[in-house]
Amino acid sequence: MQIYLDYSATTPPRAEAIAAMQTALLDQWGNPSSIHEWGGRSSTLVEVARMQVASLLNVVPEAIVFTSGGTESDNLAIMGVARRYAQPQHLIISQVEHSAVSKPVEWLEKSGWQVTRLPVNAQGRVNPADLTAAIQENTVLVSIIYGQSEVGTLQPIQALAEIARSHGVLFHTDAVQVAGRLPLDLEQLPVDLLSLSSHKFYGPQGAGALYVRPGVELVPWLCGGGQEGGWRSGTQAVAAIAGFGVAAELARTDMAAETPRLRSLRDRLFDQLADIPGLTPTGDRLHRLPHHVSFCLQENSPYQAETGAVSGRTLVRQMNLAGIAISSGSACSSGQLNPSPVLLAMGYSPQAATAAIRMTLGRHTTVEDIDWTAMVFKQVLQRLRPECAIPVRDPLHGIAR
Repeated sequence: MQIYLDYSATTPPRAEAIAAMQTALLDQWGNPSSIHEWGGRSSTLVEVARMQVASLLNVVPEAIVFTSGGTESDNLAIMGVARRYAQPQHLIISQVEHSAVSKPVEWLEKSGWQVTRLPVNAQGRVNPADLTAAIQENTVLVSIIYGQSEVGTLQPIQALAEIARSHGVLFHTDAVQVAGRLPLDLEQLPVDLLSLSSHKFYGPQGAGALYVRPGVELVPWLCGGGQEGGWRSGTQAVAAIAGFGVAAELARTDMAAETPRLRSLRDRLFDQLADIPGLTPTGDRLHRLPHHVSFCLQENSPYQAETGAVSGRTLVRQMNLAGIAISSGSACSSGQLNPSPVLLAMGYSPQAATAAIRMTLGRHTTVEDIDWTAMVFKQVLQRLRPECAIPVRDPLHGIAR
């Protein structure tokens, strides 16, 4: 039995998206910038997809700039604003940003920009009052992630964006984990820039978009032929964009039923793992992505020896051997495990921040998958620390031992 629980990393493309891509590759492969019939067919396909993605956000199609994915969208938002200024200014992010935001900001900081990194509470949430206090006369951009991919926490984006707007400061949010999973109405949400990625909601990898509120000016990061309104030069990946558009349309229509189903499965998995000593849920249980479950093993867990041998990566490997795909928040550099910066910012110890796992659910996840995963996870812990018994319930036959 194989179970995929890493939908925050990527999702399997839907059959309808694959069909749209195949049609594009076979019949609509022209260059969208060409003015002949072949180019016109491809250009039409791109513009249909633009309307589909725009509908997911309730914005005008002209506000959608196609990119290669969430990372490029984040970089275009940050660097596109920064390059408007001849002299370094001030920008604000949180301490729990994705590296697609934190890394370009680090580069700007080395170039003389002032950077404020807002703290978060133990659940990973930013306090809007901290944003108000951080804004300066030379603040030109605030970038706060909407849904944190590692711990699942949703930020108070409405309140944060309203604060930025009231001070005349542009507001960007990385909504890669939110788009297609929760409603996004940008007629109501006062953001200026928003990033999303196709492969997080069953579209192809290699396609993404940046929403740019009409009237906001960016300096292009890629220069060349002037495609995408001059903001993102380069021949569009027509097939990937077509699949992206179909996936966005399906996500919009399916969300009303799929989001509550995922919340129910998410809470079921949390509940089934609640009796494991020292296994602590991470992130905010109330303000949370609907598909996201995450934990870490605290130092006082009987499964954490003095050496901290049970790391998140160990658990990922053991679950993989059992046919279940999950992920870990820790990173490996030069053979050394590094604790999750996100969990460190939330106040966890380095040992606990190295023993974090994430299980993310999707449209193929069933109740049976949840029950089986909970049982297998407890068995994995039992094998790693056999002296620490946990009641393990076989979902088919009751108590296994």
